[in-house]
Amino acid sequence: MTKGQNTPRDVFLYLLSIITLIVSAVSFGIVVFQYINVYIPDVISDPYFSRSSYLSTMRYALATLVIVFPVFMWVSWFLRKDIVNFPEKRELKIRRWLLYLTLFVSALVIIGDLVALLRSFLEGELSQRFVLKIVTILFIAGSVFVHYLAELRDHEKAPGKIKIFDWAVISVVLASVIAGFFLAGSPQSQRLVRFDERRVSDLQNIQWQLINYWQRKEALPATLDELNDSISGFYAPKDPETGSDYDYKKTGKMSFELCAVFSTDGSGEYTDKTISMPSPIGSQENNWSHGSGRTCFERIIDPQLYPPINDKITPRPL
Repeated sequence: MTKGQNTPRDVFLYLLSIITLIVSAVSFGIVVFQYINVYIPDVISDPYFSRSSYLSTMRYALATLVIVFPVFMWVSWFLRKDIVNFPEKRELKIRRWLLYLTLFVSALVIIGDLVALLRSFLEGELSQRFVLKIVTILFIAGSVFVHYLAELRDHEKAPGKIKIFDWAVISVVLASVIAGFFLAGSPQSQRLVRFDERRVSDLQNIQWQLINYWQRKEALPATLDELNDSISGFYAPKDPETGSDYDYKKTGKMSFELCAVFSTDGSGEYTDKTISMPSPIGSQENNWSHGSGRTCFERIIDPQLYPPINDKITPRPL
């Protein structure tokens, strides 16, 4: 093979190496970012904090990282072994172009992060959460930079061996994956969370149907069956796991109570407000925090926010 000549196999492998590296780096960053978001919430950056949304993003990144990162490690190892067998491939144009391009991008990321860190410090916005995210990006970009800089300067007789620095990076990625799985929970526990999310969605739907019923009839129904409407297509939903009806109780002319049995503790998922007191609809209607077990939500309709709808047609004056 002529020195510096690229073969289709070499182009494919080096492109695969760079692509899997980028995907792995982004996925690792997402996992760590969501870990920080969960344990160090910020009401300014995330006024509608939802643990489940963070964990959902983390699970997607974990799945990507678990599949793609081993592919990157294998391709990198294979390319190193290939250079041992064919030392002239060290000067392949595709190899050097991609390595230098990766170094260039990594350097830009590091410089940009340092600028952002200094700007935040000067503006007095330096928080623990922000610093940890900056450190995460610096770790990712710095690891890539050091790894490929070593690749360019590697003149050892056996470059196919994984170096101590690479083992350290692999250990950090592995630790993040393990911690992410512990935080995200098992598939069975996640299934229970999905059931509870469906229960909250059903109760929200029922609540607004009750409001609509009251606005039109100026009275609340005695049972949920009175909400069923074959024309609109609404039928009171049932518990997705047991198939039983949700508990509904009319507690006053403009107040009611909805209850469900939850499988998990969702006290921090929706709002940080308690539900021990009746909440006027319009101020806390989105308060669906719940514990594990039977939980009831008391609601009072505010007639000023939801006035009755007058369906009578006023005749035009002649």
